[in-house]
Amino acid sequence: MKRSIRWSLSVLMMVATVAIAGPGAHGPNGEHLDTAAGPSGSGLVRLPDGSVNVPKLSQRRMGLRTVIAPLGKAAGSVELSGRVVMDPNAGGRVQASHGGTVEPGPQGLPVAGQAVRKGQVLAFLRHHAEPFAQANQQSQLAELRTAREVAEQRLRRLESLEGTTPRKEIEAARSELAGLQTRERSIGGSLSSREPVTAPVSGVIARADVLVGQVVDARELMFEVVDPARLLVEAVVADPTLAALLSGAELKLLPGYRLTPVGAARALRDGVLPITFRATAAKDAAPLAIGQPVTVVARLKTETEGIVLPASAVVRNPANEPVVWIKATAERFVPQPVQLQTLDAATVLVTKGLAADNRVVVQGAALVNQIR
Repeated sequence: MKRSIRWSLSVLMMVATVAIAGPGAHGPNGEHLDTAAGPSGSGLVRLPDGSVNVPKLSQRRMGLRTVIAPLGKAAGSVELSGRVVMDPNAGGRVQASHGGTVEPGPQGLPVAGQAVRKGQVLAFLRHHAEPFAQANQQSQLAELRTAREVAEQRLRRLESLEGTTPRKEIEAARSELAGLQTRERSIGGSLSSREPVTAPVSGVIARADVLVGQVVDARELMFEVVDPARLLVEAVVADPTLAALLSGAELKLLPGYRLTPVGAARALRDGVLPITFRATAAKDAAPLAIGQPVTVVARLKTETEGIVLPASAVVRNPANEPVVWIKATAERFVPQPVQLQTLDAATVLVTKGLAADNRVVVQGAALVNQIR
């Protein structure tokens, strides 16, 4: 009986010791007993030093790929703000030559996105004059009609006396009548005339700003026609000397476009220098719109030393600094702040922060960066 009591007291003391373990107490496997149980270092977790632990199974599921990028040289680049503009030789604006009322063309009024041919009638513009000017024209038309009737009667009378009347008087009467008829047709046609509005080039309607019955003023924009296969990109630089160092360019976040420098302006516009590029699109490239803001990645003729990496390898840390993830051990990844330059839409050049023997995550870096 006493032996059983002693054994029970021993068990209670052991449980109490574990329950009220003091600072520095360790378990049988060396774990701290005075701290709350936390996630195991072998799980998917971000460690206190900022690195992350990614088990092998999780690496395969996340599709992580690493590479040891060698140190080399690559042509530098610069990012420029730009916008898509119309090629003046492959696009045009249709403006009203005078004030009037819009009437539909033979196929109705075109809409944005509709394909048109050069010379195709898009609409009719019926001229409307001021009331006072229109009254004067009608009065002049009435006078001409009366004069024409008098000239016709005189010509018939002279022709009936052709044997006794000099021929020159008959010819003069005919000429006078022809002149009066021409003036009558001209003024009469101006009162009810309509002017055809035609497409200046073949392409697609980029902008249509008129409706049936709309009254437009002279020089008002009615349609805008553009050839989507022939577009220009206009970028701006603050340094005028940079234009001579460009060798080529691409559009950031818009793959499938190759930009060829056309030339740089010789006059500043609002303190910056415009540079024009001709955009050549691949078959699967996304369409561009006139006026669309774009970022131009322009390559320079000078080369810079660094490590070339895919743009997907660079992510942002909580301080919004560019970082890459380096594989330190089999399951531990460490963030490394870097300085970089954009080479093109898909690659970057790391100039500072990496060594040639670092194994960098080039696929799945964004997933690693989200581990908390």
